[in-house]
Amino acid sequence: MAKDLSFHCTECGAAHSKWTGKCDACGAWNSIVEDKPLSQGPKSKTLGGKRGRTVPLTDLATQEDAPPRTEAGVAELDRVLGGGLVAASAILLGGDPGIGKSTLLLQAAARFARNGLKVIYVTGEESSAQVQMRARRLGLEQSPVKLAAETNLRDILTTLEEEKPDLAIIDSIQTMWADTVDSAPGSVSQVRAAAHELTTFAKARNMAVVLVGHVTKEGAIAGPRVVEHMVDCVLYFEGERGQQFRILRAVKNRFGPADEIGVFEMTGKGLAEVRNPSALFLSERSAPAPGSVVFAGIEGTRPLLCEIQALVAPAPQGQARRSVVGWDGSRLAMILAVLEARCGITFAGLDVYLNVAGGLRITEPAADLAVACALVSAREDTTLSETCVIFGEISLSGAVRPVSQTENRLKEAQKLGFSSAILPARAKRRADPDQEVGLELQNMQDLAGVIETVFGITPESG
Repeated sequence: MAKDLSFHCTECGAAHSKWTGKCDACGAWNSIVEDKPLSQGPKSKTLGGKRGRTVPLTDLATQEDAPPRTEAGVAELDRVLGGGLVAASAILLGGDPGIGKSTLLLQAAARFARNGLKVIYVTGEESSAQVQMRARRLGLEQSPVKLAAETNLRDILTTLEEEKPDLAIIDSIQTMWADTVDSAPGSVSQVRAAAHELTTFAKARNMAVVLVGHVTKEGAIAGPRVVEHMVDCVLYFEGERGQQFRILRAVKNRFGPADEIGVFEMTGKGLAEVRNPSALFLSERSAPAPGSVVFAGIEGTRPLLCEIQALVAPAPQGQARRSVVGWDGSRLAMILAVLEARCGITFAGLDVYLNVAGGLRITEPAADLAVACALVSAREDTTLSETCVIFGEISLSGAVRPVSQTENRLKEAQKLGFSSAILPARAKRRADPDQEVGLELQNMQDLAGVIETVFGITPESG
């Protein structure tokens, strides 16, 4: 029989069957506390033997109206939220320190307040004067947003209950502390308790709440993963500090599509929305150079063109290095292996550097073919046509597999002035000839054919 795990560590959340002075999982001392038992039935001593109420049940055919939304007036933010802010929803926003989370939320709070919502901004990391100084820099000091600097969860909930706002922003969840939990602010127990209390309060009071979360060095939101399950929407604010572009990405959304992105540009007056991200990501692209390829991708529901850059150089003393920015390093290793095994192009003794320009991070496998062409272009010191876009997934056999939304990718390329495309041979496209996109298409069956057609290299000569 399994043991009853009635103890847990306040530092890492690990479950234990008995109290010990040291947690075996994280090594913390005096961090093991006993869990309060939950009700296990109507005769539970926890409830004093009282019966609960009967929960109303419905069938699957019951239709309910869609939840009402309030638009912020920022098209990129409304797109990521699925059309606007939903009442009684909980949103978790994560991002690296200094990436612009507080700036984004202060601008969003001002827009929502101007649209008629009662907004309270609670900061636990800064003083009220610091937030007010940021508001003056952004030109938002006249916005009807209420501000508070507090970390005590009990006081915050009391204030929210009396003020009855439509939207509350908590910056950040790691600084909140509940006096009922015996651990330091930022610990697993405190974050879990604070997120649970705020989410439950928001649902009960028909109030939307936005929780700001720090991220770890691996890029995940710090704290227990149960926090991401509690909330309705999880957003990540991404970008490189040296780049002016910022990406707001939805990884979970119960009221809209997941994997949707919004693109912003960091300026001296805050974050400005980017209506045409493809043109912005390609605006700094100069004359064609070896290793430069334009990839036609899809982020959420929108097509997005970006530049993939590769550099191949001799490795000193045979210590070959592989460096990737904006793409999956293990997928790069797979592409290099396929190029060597199926096309006879080896990268042994060569350093390989791969970069997605503009600070964008690509996750879809449709970038395989563009990466492969960029690598071969850099190795052979040849350039591709500046009016050509490339996309397609590569299998381990070297075949070029079709990807989704081919038509949208091609339309975006044509809109930006591209005249040709290299794509999979079995790409799914409309059968109606009137809907054809006016690009010169090169449909490819396998990677070896792409290398031979584009670069004139056969497997034997590689």
